[in-house]
Amino acid sequence: MRKSWSCSWICPLEVIVQIRKLFCSSKEKMAPSSPPSMNMACARQGRLRQRYEGCYRLVSGCIPYMIKEDGENRSSLQDDHVLERLQVLMISTPKRSDLIFPKGGWEDDESIGEAACREAFEEAGVKGVLSGTPLGEWIFKSKSKQNSCGLEGACKGFMYALQVTELLESWPEQTTHGRRWVPVEEAYGLCRYDWMREALDKLKEQLLFTAGDDLSVSPPLELESSAGLYMVMPPVAEGAVALC
Repeated sequence: MRKSWSCSWICPLEVIVQIRKLFCSSKEKMAPSSPPSMNMACARQGRLRQRYEGCYRLVSGCIPYMIKEDGENRSSLQDDHVLERLQVLMISTPKRSDLIFPKGGWEDDESIGEAACREAFEEAGVKGVLSGTPLGEWIFKSKSKQNSCGLEGACKGFMYALQVTELLESWPEQTTHGRRWVPVEEAYGLCRYDWMREALDKLKEQLLFTAGDDLSVSPPLELESSAGLYMVMPPVAEGAVALC
């Protein structure tokens, strides 16, 4: 008698459990899945690892560029119209109408080339091939110290050419830096500082020199990958150009 009574309530209980499982399973399938988290690196902050040379804060940056394809679907540097098809990528800053190039502090755990590539990624959202020869060195003051006397806020900046191979849809500082491709001649009128115009002159000279020798002199170095960035290890700069 006890055995039949036990079976009489266990069977309905199993039915209820199975119904509950089916209900929960269908509910999970109907629920929208959450989007995958963005694997976005954060921009470096602070100056704990900042390099200095005497009173100068050391800065590394680059001019990102591309050669637009011409009517014959070519994008090489081996023709006489390279400068007509040359475009550079410039970035904006809040509350300013003029534009700048990616640059920032050179830190003690990276090479100067790595710093230039990192700044291009953080501020402009681009990756590419960094030239092995620097465009030059410039002395300037930081934005906040433009009107100060003496060497307060003085920086020594090293600039390179970066041939862009990848344009990212999202980048760490896109909320503060917009980006814009402009023809190189138009870029002169958009530059915030005179030393940036000199860097553009050096970029054109470097590209024309490379194109004139059929890319055999100072070609882009082989890419290396580190922390998701493309970078090269450039030689020490020669023939520094200084601006005050």
